[in-house]
Amino acid sequence: MRSINLFRFIFLIVTTVALFSCSRKTEILASEKLEDYLPLQPGKYITYRLDSMTFTNFGTVSKISRYQMKHVVDAQITDNLGRPSYRIYTFIRDSAGTQPWNASGSYYITPLADRMEVIDDNLRVAKLHLPIKEGFQWNGNTYLPADPYLPTYDFVNDNDIADWNFSYDAFEPSTTYRGNSYTDVYTILQQDDHLNAPVVDVNTIGYKTLSVEKYSKNVGLIYRHCELWDYQTDPTDHYTGFAVTMWMIEHN
Repeated sequence: MRSINLFRFIFLIVTTVALFSCSRKTEILASEKLEDYLPLQPGKYITYRLDSMTFTNFGTVSKISRYQMKHVVDAQITDNLGRPSYRIYTFIRDSAGTQPWNASGSYYITPLADRMEVIDDNLRVAKLHLPIKEGFQWNGNTYLPADPYLPTYDFVNDNDIADWNFSYDAFEPSTTYRGNSYTDVYTILQQDDHLNAPVVDVNTIGYKTLSVEKYSKNVGLIYRHCELWDYQTDPTDHYTGFAVTMWMIEHN
């Protein structure tokens, strides 16, 4: 009798796992394609307006610098793990667009069966993941080391960055932002956490961690906001960190 019950128990577990696996595969197959939301054809480009906030005067004054930045898909290459990837070149100029473009660096995008990984400055992040649907979550920063922004920024915000749960927070069939109209837009919320922010009690530490991206079908990344800073009172009152906001102004 015990052996029969054990057999039934094992059969139930195997059946449940098989059904879950089939359901998961069906869900992924029914999803929209990753490349629809991050096109990687060589020659494709997107131009962004970029506002960058930093702290100066020993962390007591915030400063905003404004630019235009262009991301251009160059060619298919092999990344440092030997996987087919695409090299993206970046160029920068003044915010009004009156000066010539200057090269500012490069990064890589690696398309995989179930995710899109972006490798920038040796930091690897799974920006998009299947299935593409509202509410789906994944660990996008699982490959990041502890305190990835050291030694440039010594703040507390990135202590748990490898544990952030990315999620498709909202889907908009159509939306408009700063004069541009988009269709089929997914908002990806990477993290939203804060304490005493904005700083009201100057005698108490504070911090803000907010990271959001928006992707439009057949266009790509159209908006990004990443804000990571903390406020400390020891040895003196000061801020450490940065904020970057970028939005698309042109694409081909």
